Amino acid sequence: MRTALVCGAGGFIGSHLVKRLKSEGFWVRGVDLKFPEYSDSLADNFFIGDLRDMGFCRTVFDCHFEEVYQLAADMGGAGYIFTGENDANVMHNSAIINLNIAEVCRLGEVERVFYSSSACMYPAYNQDNPDDPNCREESAYPAAPDSEYGWEKLFSERLYLAYSRNHALKVRIGRYHNIFGVEGTWRGGREKAPAAICRKIAMEPEGGTIDIWGPGTQTRSFLYIDECVEGTLRLMRSDFTGPVNIGSDEKISINDLAQLVMKVSGKTLTIKNIDGPIGVNGRNSDNTLIKSKLAWAPSQPLEAGIRETYRWISDQVRLNSVVGASRVLRGSEISSSDKSIGPSPDIFGSTVAPSASFLDKQEELILTLPEKVEKLPKYYKFEKKK
Repeated sequence: MRTALVCGAGGFIGSHLVKRLKSEGFWVRGVDLKFPEYSDSLADNFFIGDLRDMGFCRTVFDCHFEEVYQLAADMGGAGYIFTGENDANVMHNSAIINLNIAEVCRLGEVERVFYSSSACMYPAYNQDNPDDPNCREESAYPAAPDSEYGWEKLFSERLYLAYSRNHALKVRIGRYHNIFGVEGTWRGGREKAPAAICRKIAMEPEGGTIDIWGPGTQTRSFLYIDECVEGTLRLMRSDFTGPVNIGSDEKISINDLAQLVMKVSGKTLTIKNIDGPIGVNGRNSDNTLIKSKLAWAPSQPLEAGIRETYRWISDQVRLNSVVGASRVLRGSEISSSDKSIGPSPDIFGSTVAPSASFLDKQEELILTLPEKVEKLPKYYKFEKKK
């Protein structure tokens, strides 16, 4: 049976990648600090642990893997990446993870490894013009990313390429451009523009006002999760190392993105542009190279992905509103040992009660990692299975 390892399998892209690999008949191991927030992982087994710990990494890589997908990183949207407050964590955490993963791939039975880089590594000086940004792969140097997140991505690209040259490790590097979609982070400060705008519009009544950071003229392209996974698999199984862009070339301004979400929602709202972190003025995926090397490029219209994403986020908003109101009404009736109405939305990002299999996994986590118990949600009491 074909085998795959997904590092970062509890995250947005990783959880979707696990589903796709399982649909293709792979035996899949997932690893992350957490389980997926909005659905059960389909991985055949799932390791909870810290990939900054080399000892843990060695435990994870205890068997042969045909494909390793390294998606694990300390990351988020503009509110997390561009404030400067998280720079040290972003660089330290992600760099250590990649140093560990590259080394255990060299030492272990790994046929090839995919590294998820980012368009944030492109030079800021090539992205000043929102109408004509230059994100061709060869434009990466002289290097000048606009964030420490981008610098770390560039460092790790070079790390994996060095392991390829010196240790014959088969690597594939994809530069993701703003991936969005169903079951992605939609609140809490790490969400990206499509999810943040969908949330704001879903929560705002007809005729209201939403805030948009910056002038709104800054441009981006956004790639729906299904095409991200497709591009990732095509690159992994090709003979091309990369780096190569994995993104849509449908450029749109942030104000126009908000108008598009309003169109999908059926609401008419006012946009208020306010000060806030925005990153570069323009960014758009150049797909010339991916078309040449893979005979493929993303083609789904942005509106199609926005429709799916808005529907899902609006459902999440409604669910959170209903359960939040329930807590207010019933709060005085709930004893400290009877927190049965659901997990904290601040912890899980959703107030849909976890499934039995999710709770089973949390029980196993308590049994195998007792030092982590105090960090688990306090709304449920877990007991050892008989």
